[in-house]
Amino acid sequence: EKARRSPGLIGRDLVQEVSGDKPYVFQPGPGQNKLWFREALPGTGGGGGTAPRVVVLDFGVKYNILRSLASLGCEVIVLPARATAKEVLSFQPHGVLLSNGPGDPQAVTYAIETANKLIGKLPIMGICLGHQILALALGANTFKLKFGHRGANHPVLNTRTARVEITSQNHGFAVEEKSLDKHQVDVNHINLNDGTVEGIEHKELPY
Repeated sequence: EKARRSPGLIGRDLVQEVSGDKPYVFQPGPGQNKLWFREALPGTGGGGGTAPRVVVLDFGVKYNILRSLASLGCEVIVLPARATAKEVLSFQPHGVLLSNGPGDPQAVTYAIETANKLIGKLPIMGICLGHQILALALGANTFKLKFGHRGANHPVLNTRTARVEITSQNHGFAVEEKSLDKHQVDVNHINLNDGTVEGIEHKELPY
């Protein structure tokens, strides 16, 4: 009965329930599990240094993604999900990451609009929900999986290297392959359990 009463996921924007409400600079703290947060101001970035500056749109981002970026020497600025393209560009980033998050990507219309306006202006990468939002911004469609991808051992074929990568996944939607413009977009990762799209790459944009 509880399952019958569930509103389901299709058409629901759950990002607003998990996204932050103001920009901040992410820096790993002195201890493994400690974080430092500082308010981020447009145009100034996090510290004025020479490190590559990455703006992360927070759709429910996992802290380990932020830690990974920081460990690579990036200056990491996190913006709320509803940040506009103009707000993103005001931080003068070298690149943008569209984060993971919950719910139906088609319902996150404001993020699709932002991604669409950023395409071609700077490098963009999407993870999970962010990958789906980027595909939607490129004109593709998404759909709800009959069986969501949950677990730490999903085999994914990297078509560039012909190697199988064992991945950790937790998502219920996927990009519809036939909706992709194959003249502009390559599928470079395929889930070997169900054949769904796991990664795309634009052919023309040099990023």
